[in-house]
Amino acid sequence: MKEIYLDNSATTRVYDEAAKLAFDVMTEYYGNPSSLHSKGIEAEKIMEEARKNIASALGVDPDGLYFTSGGTEANNLAVIGGALAKKRRGNKVIVSAYEHDSVIKSAKQLETMGFSVTYLAPDENGIITPASLFDAVDDKTVLVSVMTVNNEIGAINPIKELCAAAKRKNPEVVFHTDAVQAFCKMPMRAEKLGVDLVTVTAHKIGGPKGVGALWIKKGARVLPNHFGGEQEKQLRPGTQAMPLIAAFGKAAELSVNGMKDFRERMSMLESYLKNSVKDVDGIVLNSKEGALPAIVNISVPGIRSEIMLHYLENRGIYVSSGSACALGAKSHVLAAMGYDSARIDSAVRISFGRDTEKEDIDELVAAIKDAMSELCR
Repeated sequence: MKEIYLDNSATTRVYDEAAKLAFDVMTEYYGNPSSLHSKGIEAEKIMEEARKNIASALGVDPDGLYFTSGGTEANNLAVIGGALAKKRRGNKVIVSAYEHDSVIKSAKQLETMGFSVTYLAPDENGIITPASLFDAVDDKTVLVSVMTVNNEIGAINPIKELCAAAKRKNPEVVFHTDAVQAFCKMPMRAEKLGVDLVTVTAHKIGGPKGVGALWIKKGARVLPNHFGGEQEKQLRPGTQAMPLIAAFGKAAELSVNGMKDFRERMSMLESYLKNSVKDVDGIVLNSKEGALPAIVNISVPGIRSEIMLHYLENRGIYVSSGSACALGAKSHVLAAMGYDSARIDSAVRISFGRDTEKEDIDELVAAIKDAMSELCR
């Protein structure tokens, strides 16, 4: 049975070149980058090359890029560390209601620390609007966090306009964006967006799991939540995960070089999938026009997400019922969109990758039709 992997928003297959580099770093260039001898200096050069590649892909100064264990840690550091650094100026934080759990739960943690949090709902197109954010910001607001691309429905937020609206209302606001789903999948020059903090990670772009990064604009301040060393300018101390970092840098380089072709393929696949299901009675599209084409969210009311997921798995097709980090919990993203429980309970996220072919879409649609015939009796 052919394996059809359509869960690339959860994680991706690692590039062969990135995996080989990680192996080489583990077995040949294994020095600690903080060591002062030649093996350490050799490792440090590899690390800094990776930092430059990732920063270049993001359109930022590499000096502001700090390595973390992944997107979740980077989001925790940005939201909690960014808010605490500004606590003397106010106690209000604004996040979109459909952020990744690592942002939502960071915001909940801030609530236990005396902060007031506003959860901003998306509009009918799944977008956080500059007008709604402008209205929500006040003189007590210290931090705003809005993701660039939503991980379940692919909605693309107007980050530059959102940041400008927030800072027009209160210039002291720190603006963070979780760009995990956008990084290397769409053109992004973070320094030109006006944002202060940006989260990225490796395993969504053909890199390994366990490594991510937070970019901090010069002049912005974030308090650390790890202690015990001088690494990463004391913001994220601890010996750097050199094999993962090196592979992250290689994946960023390869992804940027292939971005134009990737985007064209994703657009083709999105159109092909939507055309294939548009006349199928009972399938509802949850992703709106203008969303990132690599993510298409659908519902088949009457078949619970978990049932559909395992039915497809038995056909060798791998999709998701939402964010992998939610471990099957009902989607707070679709709830924030105002969808009813039948639509939420039957949602399936299909996310394409560099290995996806049109034939994979044919197999998926055929399997969904069979599921509707067999499971909706």
